[in-house]
Amino acid sequence: MPVNPDHPNLGPSLDDFLREEGILEEATAYAVKSVIAWQLQEEMKKNKLTKVEMAKRMNTTRSQLDRVLNPEDGNVTLETLYRAARAVGRKVQFQLI
Repeated sequence: MPVNPDHPNLGPSLDDFLREEGILEEATAYAVKSVIAWQLQEEMKKNKLTKVEMAKRMNTTRSQLDRVLNPEDGNVTLETLYRAARAVGRKVQFQLI
């Protein structure tokens, strides 16, 4: 791994390491899903929403909500994330960088 010339005691960035390991996209997707799940759970607490009430607001099942809130489950549609955000009075914003 290359050394950072500006800081010889520092190695490459975490992104560089993950890219070299071939898991950057997977790790990034997991991190994004984890943050969204955490934010939704925090909003549910703030609004004193149970999972049953949240699922009703989303017009979905409790098991589908569990998938949304599980960072290990990456198979959640954007539409479902939008419904979850609306259910707690928030919006989801994505951008390409």
